This record gives sequence, C-alpha cells and structure tokens, in this order.
Amino acid sequence: MDKLAVTMAGEITLSRDPGGSMKKWREIFGVSQTELAEHLKISSSTISDYEGGRRKSPGINVINRFVEALLTIDSNRGSKIQKQLERDFAPKQEIFDTHEFSKAMKGTEFLELIAGQCVTSPARLKETTIFGYTVIDSLKVILEVPVHEYLQLYGKTPERVVIFQQVENGRSPMIAIKIGRFSTDMKPSIVVLHGCKMVDKVAIKIAETEKIPLLTTNKPIEEIKAALKAFES
Repeated sequence: MDKLAVTMAGEITLSRDPGGSMKKWREIFGVSQTELAEHLKISSSTISDYEGGRRKSPGINVINRFVEALLTIDSNRGSKIQKQLERDFAPKQEIFDTHEFSKAMKGTEFLELIAGQCVTSPARLKETTIFGYTVIDSLKVILEVPVHEYLQLYGKTPERVVIFQQVENGRSPMIAIKIGRFSTDMKPSIVVLHGCKMVDKVAIKIAETEKIPLLTTNKPIEEIKAALKAFES
C-alpha cells in the first residue's frame, strides 16, 4: 500500500470510532454508499451499518478493501482527490526525524544516555522498553502539522521516545500529544522536553494522567543521537 493508503487504513484501524472514520473518508472522496457497495459487491446497508457502529469494528481485511475501493474509484475519476491528499499527507521530514533501534532499550538506559532528569513516573520508566525515537521541532509540529499526520511520528511502533526540541515549558507539546490521541489512540512510551528549563504544571499533569514518563535534558541533540547510535553497535 502507498503512504496515503497506509495513513487512511491506520487512522481507521486506530480510531475509537472506526465507522465514523470510514464515513469521513468516503465523504472526502465523494463516494456514495451505493457506489461503494457496488464496487465492493456488498449491500449498501452493510456500509451504513459499519459507519453507524451497528456492526462490530471492521477487521484489517475489510479496512484494506474499503481503502482500496475508494482509491480505485477516485483513480477512475482522474485521481483528483488522491493528488490533493498526497500533497497534504506528504511526510514532513524536517519535523518528524524518526529512527528505529536494532535492539530494545530500557527506559532507564535511555535516561542515562541522554544525561536526563525524570520529571514524572520514575517507577514506570524502569518498566518501559523502547524500540525507537522521534525528534520533533515542537514549534513546527504545533503550528504546521494537522492532527491526521500525528501517526507519522510513531514510525513503526508507539513504543518509542518522542523528543521535543525548541521547548519553552512543555505545555504545548504535551497538549499536542493529548490531542493526537483523539485521532490515533496512540501515545509515546516516553516524552523528552529538550532544553526545557522549567516544566509547566499542566505538562506534568498531562504526563501523569497519560502515564507517560516525562524527561528533560540539555544534552545537545547530535550528542544524544551519537550516544543512541553507539548503544546499538
């Protein structure tokens, strides 16, 4: 599946209301329930039941067929919607710098490598295992990234660290994490506020509520990346 299809399927799969997400995408593509049902060779009432939550959450095979049907119908119409969405969903590499580890890392090991301080949930940090990290320019993600793109920051797994740069007090990044959960129902295993001098009380409260260990560090980001690379070697 291409990136647009993966994004669509991922949002539906992870949504708290998969039927509502299916309806949203069908309407974005301007496809009626009848047209979609005919393409899938099922009844329009089946589509209606999924969208209305009257059927159990669709499995991955149903979701993949649903996404492929919308993309095929749009392709037959000249791919107008796909072309627009592919521009909108283009990965913002300068915002999401993701890396997957070659082996698992303990949360406490990560804390030591970044010369950090644990602000919340130290006991949970000891139990946490991570498989990657994502470095984010916090100002850009807050101002430029729509909620539907938050899925990109999780790379291959949400069991990762999200490192926010350009942080003043941590409130906005943690609010962004909380808002992102409404779209993806995912959260990072650990959040790092890079260069944050004093963590905001609201940021701490969100981290505690979401049960996310919140760390701070002033170690230069390139030195952090080098230390993490050395851990894998």
